[in-house]
Amino acid sequence: MKISRQAASSVPLTTNDNLSLYFVGCGSAFAKTLNQNNLVIAKGNDHLMIDCGSRCSQALHDAGGSIAQIQNYLITHSHADHVGGLEEVQLFGRYVLQKKPTMVVTRAYEKILWEQSLRGGSELSEKEPMGFQDLWNVIRPARLKGYPRETFEANVGGINIKMPRTMHFPDSAKSWRGCAWSCAVIIDDRILFTSDTRFDPELLESFDEMFNFEVIFHDCQLFTGGVHASIDELCTLPESLRSRIVLMHYGDNWQNFRKQAKDAGFHSWAKEQHTYTFA
Repeated sequence: MKISRQAASSVPLTTNDNLSLYFVGCGSAFAKTLNQNNLVIAKGNDHLMIDCGSRCSQALHDAGGSIAQIQNYLITHSHADHVGGLEEVQLFGRYVLQKKPTMVVTRAYEKILWEQSLRGGSELSEKEPMGFQDLWNVIRPARLKGYPRETFEANVGGINIKMPRTMHFPDSAKSWRGCAWSCAVIIDDRILFTSDTRFDPELLESFDEMFNFEVIFHDCQLFTGGVHASIDELCTLPESLRSRIVLMHYGDNWQNFRKQAKDAGFHSWAKEQHTYTFA
């Protein structure tokens, strides 16, 4: 993995067949000095945006990009720092670009996302009520058999993604089965991007046994409690996992925890507007 030395001057949507991950932001939902933890994957001529929060469009603009350039989306769960920008995307697509964006989405989550997040600002925009598929093209992932938990798979051009369910919210849920829809993203069987998740060693250990991840980009809250994995909890993971974990989705005060993270042997902290390239 090669990390860009400085912030990219534009949002990379194509590569020379390498796989690249570009962090639009790396901050938690309430961070003010960091953009939201949204990610752009690029490989060859294909790209995929993972999540599109309420500040994503502005963050892309500030980085020299635009939602007009993004064609493909995958949403990991329905918190505003992950879905808050989608109304702009779908209405901009219909009335400005006159072209539907594409979303990788299961049938179950499509219903949740439309009914609970996107319907209110868009359904009655025209004479006849609209639905999700009036505004989006859909790539329907297939459910995989023989996996440790419910997992789906799809291809966006040459980018392969697998979507294992995660244990995010509510904090009272005992396992991923009792949680609202949320998923991680496995990229080309090489990289695990957890998105938001509570501390869930079984997720890491069972899927790492299958794929032996090169890198794990992991949610990191800087205090313990609630619906995110804390840095103290992550410090209890085996060294073999910690050494491959890049911490992301953290708060503004993250620099106060740099020594703890270094002493624990984590790989690094995610850097917003930087590109991670995999040969």
